[in-house]
Amino acid sequence: MSLVNDIVAKNRAGETVAIASVCTAQPDVLSASLLLARETGRPILIEATSNQVNQFGGYTGLTPEEFIAYVQTLAKNLNVDPALVVFGGDHLGPQVWRAEPAEVAMSHAKDLMRAYVEAGFTKIHLDCSEGCAGEPAQVDDDVSATRAAALAAVCEAYAPDASLISYVIGTEVPPPGGARANEVGQVITPTQPEHARHTLERHHAAFKAEDLLDAWDRVIGLVVQPGLEFSPTHIDRFDMSSPDELSTVLSDYPNISFEAHSTDYQFDDVYPELARRHFAIHKVGPALTFACRQALYALDGMSRWIDPNRSGSDLSNAMEKLMLKKPDSWHKHYEGDETELRLQRHFGYADRIRYYWPEPEAQKALSDLFGALTLSAPAPLIQQYFASDITERAKALEQAAGGWARALVWAQIQAALVPYLFGNNR
Repeated sequence: MSLVNDIVAKNRAGETVAIASVCTAQPDVLSASLLLARETGRPILIEATSNQVNQFGGYTGLTPEEFIAYVQTLAKNLNVDPALVVFGGDHLGPQVWRAEPAEVAMSHAKDLMRAYVEAGFTKIHLDCSEGCAGEPAQVDDDVSATRAAALAAVCEAYAPDASLISYVIGTEVPPPGGARANEVGQVITPTQPEHARHTLERHHAAFKAEDLLDAWDRVIGLVVQPGLEFSPTHIDRFDMSSPDELSTVLSDYPNISFEAHSTDYQFDDVYPELARRHFAIHKVGPALTFACRQALYALDGMSRWIDPNRSGSDLSNAMEKLMLKKPDSWHKHYEGDETELRLQRHFGYADRIRYYWPEPEAQKALSDLFGALTLSAPAPLIQQYFASDITERAKALEQAAGGWARALVWAQIQAALVPYLFGNNR
């Protein structure tokens, strides 16, 4: 039994357990997450999305095989037990190519599935919810289920060991990258039980039609909306007092739990409550890269007190210039006047700035920043910019991080991930 399956089984047996699903390719976030897994002995699920990593490279430039090799190298260098790391593919389906006719998009999606399972991804989210050219923006359960089953058939055919593959299904799926638009007064409505039940029924029928009942037995997750989200400027908090109307949907499916997307920025007590409601997989991404950016900007501010040649906003100025030069990764996601847009570019919960860190201009600005922070900093200066729990955590990370400055970045990231590690998930 895989680590994810084991946690799902414990959750369905009544234990308040879940696994954190870290969705990012950002190296500092990955390093901090891996080290937290090493520190706690708790497994971690690292996921790549189809627009981020695919057979053509995605926006990271990495194929599925290269992504796994990259993370495994990080883990090896950090002395992290590889048995603690599970690889998942998120939003795998035709959505990257949805501007194409369905047959073209599905052909690419089938190649995508083969690339993922052959590379070693074992937790597979089948996302066929979005329409292709000439279709509605969201297709119905029958179309989505039929396409999901067709993609599962590819996984079964090409996985080195199909028995190790676990599937997640679901049609009420937020877009890759998370975060809704800034609609004023929008209410985040939890998935209706009848909708969740219908999704399970239609997917079961589609798997059966494809003679994939063995694969169906390895469906371990259903993506539903528990009633939480975030926008660039607002967090939709989970209502802890809301009745649990979804759990009964799983009564006839003892091996399936719920998967929650966009759990970023919730209060700490939300995560065990979600687990009690059979949400065994909690996805997080932007909150971790947001924490990374927080720490980097804090270091930027500190740097002017250490290096008289720095202004304290060298990094943020470089990122502003870069985002204005290449607006494609943020301009469709943020709304407002120029002041509001500027604030959202840097501080929005959607954290669209995360797409810019790999750019050469950003890398040079980061190199200049860390180059200015090679000397030790007095404790009172660090305390001006970082909370005491972050500075304490950073002390244990300094050797692995190669210095106090990057250790503070990793500590800030870990602090955002720690709330996901409740209970005993070993």
